[in-house]
Amino acid sequence: MLNVAVLGSGRGSNFQAILNAIDAGTLQGVRIALVLSNNSGAGILNIARSRGLPAVHMSEKQFHNEPSFVDAFLATLHRHGADFVALAGYMKRVPPRVIATFRNRIVNIHPALLPKFGGKGMYGIHVHEAVLAAGEKVSGATVHIVDEEYDRGPIVLQRQVAVRPDDTPETLAARVLQVEHQIYPEALGLLADGRMISPYTQQPNIEQEST
Repeated sequence: MLNVAVLGSGRGSNFQAILNAIDAGTLQGVRIALVLSNNSGAGILNIARSRGLPAVHMSEKQFHNEPSFVDAFLATLHRHGADFVALAGYMKRVPPRVIATFRNRIVNIHPALLPKFGGKGMYGIHVHEAVLAAGEKVSGATVHIVDEEYDRGPIVLQRQVAVRPDDTPETLAARVLQVEHQIYPEALGLLADGRMISPYTQQPNIEQEST
């Protein structure tokens, strides 16, 4: 059983997709222990509260310095029994001490086929703008393990989306988001089952678009 703390800054659509998969019985072995956001008005907190799940607003701005913030951050995760972390649109850097404490137990979803179009500044609509500017024929989404370098951790699962000739960043983003909602629960299921695909021994699970 993974006791997952979900971290997000926005509306929480990937979190909702995870909840939907748990409700449907297609994602087993996962319990939501906590939802935490740096944004007090984030939709992800409202979703958690509507489900009776612990919802915590915590921002570094509330603390005198980073060490005290990280102390409180880790204490909150431990207090709620979290042993795994899923980033779902969390728009803040995860502190190195948190990554070290939860080594290989933090995952993120990225709206491109890593290692392409990752790194600092590559988030949200900027990713899709870069994909189109580069003339790519395919894009997609990636679930990966989080380490100290942006978007460079081991890949758990990827799925491709065709880039259409008439795509705008917004239309491409919408189709990639649909894929994100599919593969994030699937990736958590792989991890809960102990079936994560190691990038050091195999190719990552890259699937073609189904439609």
